[in-house]
Amino acid sequence: MTPKPLQPTLAALSERLRELHRTTAQTPLFNPVFQLSLDLSRQLESGMTSIADLAGLVDELEAKSLESRASRLRCLVEPSASSRRLAELADASGSFDAFRRFWERPHLHAVFTAHPTFLLTPGQSQAVAQSAVTGDPIPPGTGSERPDITLAYEHECAMAAIARAQDARDRIVAEVFRQASEAWPERWQELAPLPFRFASWVGYDMDGRTDIKWYTSIAFRLSEKAERLSRYAASLEAIDGAHPLIPTLRTAGDLAGASAAEFGGDLSDPADLSAAADRLTEGGEARLLSLAPLVAQLEEEARAAETGKAIALRTLAAAMRADGLGMGWIHFRVNAKQLHNAIRQRLGDAHDIDLGSRGAVAALRDLVDAAEPISANFASLAVESSTAVRQFLAMAQILKHVDADAPIRMLVAECEQPSTVLAALFFAKRFGIDGKVDVSPLFETETALEHGGRFLDQLLAEEAYRSYARKRGRVAIQTGFSDAGRFVGQIPASLAIERLQGRLAEAMANNGMTDVAALVFDTHGEGMGRGAHPSSFEDRLEWPLSPWAQRRFARAGIALEPEASFQGGDGYLFFGTPELALATLTRIVEFSPAHTDTDAPVDPFYRRTDLSLDFYRAIKEHQRDHLESRTYSRAITAFGLGLLNETGSRKSRRQSDIAADRDMSLRQIRAIPHNAILQQLGYPVNIIAGVGSAAEGNMEDIAALIGESARGQQIMRLVRASNALASIKTVAAYGELFNSAYWASRPYRGTEDHLGEACEALAEYLISDDRNGVFRRLASRLRVDALKLHRLFDLVPDEDPHPEREGVRRMIGVLQAVRLALLQHIFLKAVSVPAFSRANDISRHDVLEMVFSLRIEDALAQLRRAYPTSFPRKGDFAMAEPGDYPPGQDEGYAAIRQQFIDPIDDAYALCLRISTSIANEFGAHG
Repeated sequence: MTPKPLQPTLAALSERLRELHRTTAQTPLFNPVFQLSLDLSRQLESGMTSIADLAGLVDELEAKSLESRASRLRCLVEPSASSRRLAELADASGSFDAFRRFWERPHLHAVFTAHPTFLLTPGQSQAVAQSAVTGDPIPPGTGSERPDITLAYEHECAMAAIARAQDARDRIVAEVFRQASEAWPERWQELAPLPFRFASWVGYDMDGRTDIKWYTSIAFRLSEKAERLSRYAASLEAIDGAHPLIPTLRTAGDLAGASAAEFGGDLSDPADLSAAADRLTEGGEARLLSLAPLVAQLEEEARAAETGKAIALRTLAAAMRADGLGMGWIHFRVNAKQLHNAIRQRLGDAHDIDLGSRGAVAALRDLVDAAEPISANFASLAVESSTAVRQFLAMAQILKHVDADAPIRMLVAECEQPSTVLAALFFAKRFGIDGKVDVSPLFETETALEHGGRFLDQLLAEEAYRSYARKRGRVAIQTGFSDAGRFVGQIPASLAIERLQGRLAEAMANNGMTDVAALVFDTHGEGMGRGAHPSSFEDRLEWPLSPWAQRRFARAGIALEPEASFQGGDGYLFFGTPELALATLTRIVEFSPAHTDTDAPVDPFYRRTDLSLDFYRAIKEHQRDHLESRTYSRAITAFGLGLLNETGSRKSRRQSDIAADRDMSLRQIRAIPHNAILQQLGYPVNIIAGVGSAAEGNMEDIAALIGESARGQQIMRLVRASNALASIKTVAAYGELFNSAYWASRPYRGTEDHLGEACEALAEYLISDDRNGVFRRLASRLRVDALKLHRLFDLVPDEDPHPEREGVRRMIGVLQAVRLALLQHIFLKAVSVPAFSRANDISRHDVLEMVFSLRIEDALAQLRRAYPTSFPRKGDFAMAEPGDYPPGQDEGYAAIRQQFIDPIDDAYALCLRISTSIANEFGAHG
């Protein structure tokens, strides 16, 4: 009996998948996802279903996934309630002093980074943001045009998000002033609200980047100054169209814009650089290097103005005080190795000393103490070869010629020893900017997290560092959830970072540093695997900086300056419209990480360390086993990068020999694509794996601890949310693509004779391929751990089960099955391409390996080179002499292009759109 054809719709395929799932009750090894892909593949290869039909299906699935993304965002920030929330948060019914304390210290420093998460097209981002606010459906085919993602594009997106955040902050500040003016008419102008600071490192992050010239950073900083001055002028014009400061702001903005254009060009010619530098440095007072006099003038005018105008003037002054002469503060970033290379040249005979030794610390201590400021100019920048030194010179020039007030952060990646911070202090002091630069070590590697407490004890014991921190008024550190989550698992990473934060509070108290603030920058992404808790906005804020850590600072009497990142296109969605920006900021104030209850009882998770510490260590050990496993590494690197869209100007993997894909290390793939591959393969290993195994042997006690612990329940909410989207069957299904026996058996019954030759070729080619075995072993290991996890789930009731969980899982299953069918189509077409001679050291075998590794664009480039359709033709020549040879030459290889190459291209384009849809269901890219 011929089975009824499947209609290419979500409803039909979901129903078919539900039916197939029933079969697993009789045949445990049966794979519903792969079977559905086979059903679709048979229809596609028989001509019953076309690529165009599947494109229509992908349109439908993509729109549904965008709506899912919008719904998730709406639930997190509740934009419809933001006005009511703001009115309640700004309530001035308490004491003036309490009100002042709550609003004059930032609830959060929000950093807009350029992490490669620009997954959605501009049209899709806009549609998701609007739907999150209105609840309107998103039509199929919305905003499909994908731009080139350049550094300039990333910077433009970051500035647009920050601008909306600034407007939302202005609205908050105005409401604070309004309610205060009614409650305390005689005192409200004493307030200086500073609910948020904003910052960006887009264009200033040099870690792993060789495409950012030093003058590119200067150009970005000047363009930001021009944009902010224009916005200040527009705000002032709305208050008083004839205000005398408007021309001052506009003139300075125009000058900054002109210099930005000059520094945005090619300044490799010394004459061009000299001219641009002279115009910038000789601008005089009209350029504005400080807003302090303007802020003072506006606040003085407010004292004499009627209340409405006074509130507007003071709101503008508050924005100027927060942002300075830019769209926000800026973060430069270098790698510790770059600093080490630079400092060794200053150590003389001790240049080869171990920088982790006590001798190195002593040498650097002397170097810092003896450092005397030296002047520099833009020529100094042009001739400097050291990346690290160039960064300090760039900061010095910005502070000297762009904005003299706003401090600059120097983030140091892979910082694992105090001597690295002392090296940074030396350069800051040497260039006279140690009073304006906050050096911030980044803790994200396993070594840095494990030994971070000792690092902080040693660093804060250094008098040179304590003196510097007091001058700056803060101790600044950065924690990284992406790489930490990749190397030790997201749950162990979060707990290790939490412990490090507690150790910072302890080290500051022990070294008499309670008179300065602790600025803790928690760099997390928008995906669950990179530190973004999906269950609620409260969980999102508390996951990277827990109430336990907050209270450690509060109880030590240390002012906490919490800072968090909104990374790339995914992070900017929170500020995608004015309504979302306001909703996001009011949500942050509602659950302010800068204010905590010091009298809250101790969570049992921290009291019962006999259980929680063992639980943490066991999960970490399980995650390490995966990371060091050849099976896991091969599964991730086998073809995973080919499932991902280009999402940023930074490369997805570290540079390597492109022929060494089979032996690629996980460390060659960056954290975001690593997480994104796990999403695409269907199982977020670095979140879920190990939790069940860690509870084994102590299951009931662990379950009881989790049940009575707020932190434990938060951990389980993350695990459940991730597990609700996970499918081990999908992991196994990808392995079946490389199963030689599958391809040999597929035409066995004579039902697909037209595929016999192609299937035989695939079967023969894949006999020695290791990927089928790799995925089977990985799936088996995940299944054993999952059995234990579900036993733990049974003992810890789900507090808030997702009402549409099964519907979401089936939609993801359909997406995966459609993509598996498309990949089978690509494989069949690839082995059917006629043989061609070896050219440029590329053979047909090499092209097939590219296809199986999903380096499709590389493979297509080689195939198009082998089968060109554009070449000299006889008709191009006006010859008097007749000639019949070669016959049919004008046809070229158009038929091969049409029959094989173009279908591969079309199918792969649909695969990438499916990747976007799957990422949307997970809530973020990576």
